[in-house]
Amino acid sequence: MSVFVTGRLALLTGLGVVPVVLLSAAGVDAWLVAGCWLLLCAAPAVADVAAAGDPERLRVDRRLPSRARLGERVETHLWLTNEGSRRVRGLVRDAWQPTAGAPEQRMPVDVPPGERRRVDVPLRPRRRGERTSGFIVVRATGPLGLAGRQARIDAHGAVRVLPPFTARRHLPSRVARLRELDGSTSVQVRGQGTEFDSLREYVRGDDVRSIDWRATARAGSTMLRTWRPERDRHVVILVDTGRTAAARVGDGVRLDAAMEAALLLAALAGRAGDHVHLVMYDRVVRARVTGVDGPALLPALVDAMAPVEAQLIDTDWDGAFAQVRGLTSRPSLVVVLTAQDSVESARGFLGSLGLVARGARLVVGTVTDTALDDLIAARSTAEEVHRAAAAERTLRDAEEVAGAVARAGGDAIAAGPDGLAPRIADRYLELKAAGRL
Repeated sequence: MSVFVTGRLALLTGLGVVPVVLLSAAGVDAWLVAGCWLLLCAAPAVADVAAAGDPERLRVDRRLPSRARLGERVETHLWLTNEGSRRVRGLVRDAWQPTAGAPEQRMPVDVPPGERRRVDVPLRPRRRGERTSGFIVVRATGPLGLAGRQARIDAHGAVRVLPPFTARRHLPSRVARLRELDGSTSVQVRGQGTEFDSLREYVRGDDVRSIDWRATARAGSTMLRTWRPERDRHVVILVDTGRTAAARVGDGVRLDAAMEAALLLAALAGRAGDHVHLVMYDRVVRARVTGVDGPALLPALVDAMAPVEAQLIDTDWDGAFAQVRGLTSRPSLVVVLTAQDSVESARGFLGSLGLVARGARLVVGTVTDTALDDLIAARSTAEEVHRAAAAERTLRDAEEVAGAVARAGGDAIAAGPDGLAPRIADRYLELKAAGRL
């Protein structure tokens, strides 16, 4: 425990300048007057410290949620119980990390002996992951308000801040399209990768290969089989957490945009009855979710993603695709969320694409920097011309990588941080509609 003084004591001490000046003019020793005045000020300050409540006699209990969403207000509470014999009146500050978004000002507290009071500490997290507070600091002021006692009290608290999932706004429209595919507009295709849906009468233009001759004989009219995309497909989402994921795009980093795309796709695939697997990888597994279906899927995903940060190392793509193969023996769709900006740096990635399971559809999603278009458009000065040339080169390199992905049999999708999630979801629906998933 330590002792502190307030601004009142400083103001009281400053008032001593007046008598010192007046008495010095009258011939009295100024140092003697100043010393006497300081003693007069110190006496009530010492008495104030002695009369102040003992903050170390406070017992602290926390009430806070275990999880919160990024950017949303979180209510946390401190319950302070005074086990001492004197009233503790003063200020308290909770030592949350700055990115937890706790208020900067100290909060007033007044706890009589034997009673307890609640102190509200609202948070507005500004970063994902574990936000923690290890202690609180209490300043108990004396009756005169000149000085008091200060103590640090250990009181651990933690809130796991989850990704915001702002792409959720795109989910209702995609679910409506999914219902159309699964309902009245069942896909009429034939072949591997589809399920029988129903029978209907043949109309001109239908594929004659889908005619059900036995049903035709029974009904007395030409009957056609309709098909729909199979359920129980396995969708594997691989999120690259290597150094390219740390690049800033828009108001965040590429990893955050990749998480949004992964969550939207997982929510949509879960509604379609598919099994979703997630792995976040650079050289080791940073997060892994598998074997979770239904309503528990999204909570499991956001909880696993929350503490993951991009690592400033190159991704081991052989190891990454080995993790994909380890999640399921028969993936139907493999979605890789990464950023490969140039052919030179993407050689390892492109060389490992052949490790994707045979028969699986491959989609590679890349978050692009929307500021490149602005750089290309600005050419007023020599410096802007150089920047525009560099931006065009970056876009051309990205197109070469996308072409290499297409030649390897995959679909390359590139969009800004807000556009990638809906484009990945739309591609998933297109594969469903075409009977290829």
